[in-house]
Amino acid sequence: MSHRNDALRAARLRAGWRTVEAAAAALQAHGQRLLDDAHFTVAPRTWRRWEGRQEQRGWPPEETAQVLHDALGRWPEDLGFPAPAGWIRPERQYEDQVERRTFITVTAAALVPGPVAPQHVDPALIDYFQSQLEGHYRADMFLGPHDLIGTVSEQYRLIDKLVRSARGETRRGLLRVGAAYAALVGWLYQDAGDLGAASFWRGVTQEIAVRSRDPHLIGYSLVNQAQVRTDLGDGHGVIDLCEAALDDSDHLVPKVRIMAMQQQAHGASLTGDRPTVDRLIDTANGLIHRVDDDLPWGNACRRTPGYLEVQRATCYGRLGLAREAGLLWSQILDAVPSTARRDRGVYLARQATAAAAGREPDQALEIARSAAGIAVETRSVRLARELATLERAMRPWQDAVVGRDLAEILAPVTEGA
Repeated sequence: MSHRNDALRAARLRAGWRTVEAAAAALQAHGQRLLDDAHFTVAPRTWRRWEGRQEQRGWPPEETAQVLHDALGRWPEDLGFPAPAGWIRPERQYEDQVERRTFITVTAAALVPGPVAPQHVDPALIDYFQSQLEGHYRADMFLGPHDLIGTVSEQYRLIDKLVRSARGETRRGLLRVGAAYAALVGWLYQDAGDLGAASFWRGVTQEIAVRSRDPHLIGYSLVNQAQVRTDLGDGHGVIDLCEAALDDSDHLVPKVRIMAMQQQAHGASLTGDRPTVDRLIDTANGLIHRVDDDLPWGNACRRTPGYLEVQRATCYGRLGLAREAGLLWSQILDAVPSTARRDRGVYLARQATAAAAGREPDQALEIARSAAGIAVETRSVRLARELATLERAMRPWQDAVVGRDLAEILAPVTEGA
């Protein structure tokens, strides 16, 4: 087992500092600017000691710790330094306040206190909100999550307000469209990397779906919950939720059954069960031609070329089937339209990881160039995480030219995360 400081070394390479001497010089210059102190110094032998055995590293002086954090975006304990007793990060005193403000922002649109002043609610508003959903889905492909979260959550707030005044079928219709909006907000937070917020909004989706008494939406909401469980790596949780969604599958539209089956396949891949992955994807594929509903939500199976093969390729990658996954990604990417930019980036990152797992680092590097550019443009944390997976798969070549080139390519993604 290595006792060297791999965390600091990896951060150095991500910053483009390929040698200890270059790192010491760069950090010294950074510190002199940051502290406005021309006498701030970092010697190469000091950096070499930092990357050495744990007992030799020591703890950097307070000013050096601040410079390391400003230059590399991480505090010393995250860079492999053994924290001394009593060390408290300077920003810790603000964390509770920040978390409280974040929670209020996340939940504000869903937890509006009532009652509200009654108003007439025209049934035509249901069509109005439904017609905008498809536009939001398309905008998500172009823009990524950050620019849309505020817009969509505010529309959900308006729908919730109208539901409180609406009656009869108008109220039921608004509940149905409200569940679709809540699901989209949950997805946007998930793509932005905030699984806590995503889980909250998936819960809102399920509540509104149950209130609407719509069995299709209730099944859809369970699949939404399963998506979060997939990102958490909880295969059995994914399977439980998808099985619950499929308990009464004869009464579900084919689209919801397809969604539940493909998500259950992800759960099976997390538990290492390839035969079940193939069985579920093949069964879902037999239902694709029967998708003919006019529901405005959950239409990825219509919009996404090769939708089910995307799921199969992702599952194969998770199962370590590099060759099979790589072949599928090559076929899938040929059919992805330029408008689906964020999705294309995710697929490219997964294809690159498959290439690395298949011991083709040069091919992985070339694919990663395109994926990294898309990650910077869209600020999709989901894509950034796929690239972090690629980085781990490329560790056998981290000391080679191809590994250093990859660190350089991914540096802007890391800086923007």
